[in-house]
Amino acid sequence: MKQLLIFIKKEFLHILRDSRSMLVLIGLPIVQILLFGFAITNETRNSNIAILDNAKDPATQNLITRIESSRYFDIDRSLSTNDQIEKAFRTGKIRLAIVFESPFLSSTSRIGGAKIQIITDASDPNTATTLINYINLIVASYQNELTQPNTMPLAINTEIRMLYNPELKGSFSSVPGVMGLILLLISAMMTSIAIVKERELGTMEILLVSPMKPWLVVVSKTIPYFVLSLVNIATILLLSVFVLGLPIQGSLVLLIASTVIYIICSLSLGLLISTIANSQQTAMLLSLLGLMLPVMMLSGYMFPVANMPMPLQIISNIIPTKWYIIAIKGVMIKGVGLAQIWKELLILIGMTLFFIFLSIKRFRIRL
Repeated sequence: MKQLLIFIKKEFLHILRDSRSMLVLIGLPIVQILLFGFAITNETRNSNIAILDNAKDPATQNLITRIESSRYFDIDRSLSTNDQIEKAFRTGKIRLAIVFESPFLSSTSRIGGAKIQIITDASDPNTATTLINYINLIVASYQNELTQPNTMPLAINTEIRMLYNPELKGSFSSVPGVMGLILLLISAMMTSIAIVKERELGTMEILLVSPMKPWLVVVSKTIPYFVLSLVNIATILLLSVFVLGLPIQGSLVLLIASTVIYIICSLSLGLLISTIANSQQTAMLLSLLGLMLPVMMLSGYMFPVANMPMPLQIISNIIPTKWYIIAIKGVMIKGVGLAQIWKELLILIGMTLFFIFLSIKRFRIRL
């Protein structure tokens, strides 16, 4: 045990004295969580819109005030004729235009009701659909306030309730994905490079013929990155809660335990990569470029897995990050317990054992 602690101390000193490694290990996760949390989001805020109010009555003024006071829209200009609508869109400064018919207030009590025309720039369909949904929610809220009970013999009212993320914050979907991406890339990349570096320098053979057992040598090189990964997850959680406003609804102990399992899985994947790569450059390419694209595209982080073709859905099952994101979203956002995420954790444990088994087999063969 004393020899193991000495080897672990040696690895920590190597890492702490390498400023570039420390920048990658500590600085990169902070930059990524802030970048993905604020800049890369599916929310659409402060969109410039144009208003054509043909009625100019209290009802339309009330609606316009509500739209302007929301965080989603900024009224860029008020139009006076329909001909100005297309010209406003051609300037490229507005994304949506709202046209109120005249009369408006008196038409709300008639059959068919008052009409609002919403015109959007559909060159970006996703943004256009999002803006229309925002406007519909504001109008529906105002309409519910105006509606008096028993004013119509038949009425169908749709009530919208957003569970777990009522404000539709983008950080609720981006933070768990970033956690999975960062932990996998950092753990796998740094572990694989550290072991391959020893082999390139010819010092791995010296370590393996030392009195300490070979598997303890490998363990001593992975433990520092395990500890630094725990520091990263603590930093990410603090930034998520106090900067991005993402609450932790479930058990913090279960969240940390799930993350520890995922970190060990990522480290074991790094060990497997180190048995494949012959150089540090190859290890970096396999761990960084070879993992980043599949993780971002097939884990459900950027695109729903259910919307993918069936072959890609099948391939996504071998991505550890997919199962981690499912588990971590359940704990952080939905507040579920172990009974709901045991399957995902069991899959991660199975992947970890599989990676370790392959690493041992290939490691012995190379020696």
